[in-house]
Amino acid sequence: SVKERRASASWNKMSGQARLPVLPSRMTLAAMKIRLVGAKKGFSLLKKKSDALTVRFRGILKQIRDTKESMGKEMKDAAFRLTETKYAAGEISYMVTESVTSATVKVRLRTDNVAGVYLPQFRDTIDTSAAAVQSDLTGLSKGGEQVRNTRLAFTKALKLLVELASLQTS
Repeated sequence: SVKERRASASWNKMSGQARLPVLPSRMTLAAMKIRLVGAKKGFSLLKKKSDALTVRFRGILKQIRDTKESMGKEMKDAAFRLTETKYAAGEISYMVTESVTSATVKVRLRTDNVAGVYLPQFRDTIDTSAAAVQSDLTGLSKGGEQVRNTRLAFTKALKLLVELASLQTS
């Protein structure tokens, strides 16, 4: 029968287009109008989500470019500070290794929700406990100021590195 054929084939291919098999009645017309309104609303919501993600993606790309540029400057400055410290205080790597008991900078992972899409973000936290303060005494006898400046330069570079990693995983 005709009804069984229409019920079994959910999509009917006519003239290259996909069509729903419907019976011409007012009830079917009302149901199709409701489906059309729902489809338009769904499309507009997906379009808004796509636009929000595109805007966020473009912003992230701009931030990545800026962070990479400043990262090069900071790493260059940190390497120069390390050279200054080695000149003023001599070889300090064993002193730094001995004085460190725990990490002063830790990285935490959190997620950011953008239009229903969860993006991972890294955040750095600096530990200011007694163990961290003890490392400030490294190189106190000679070149203590250079050691402190080197530590600050590498801390800045590490913050930029964490920010860059967060942006690149988004």
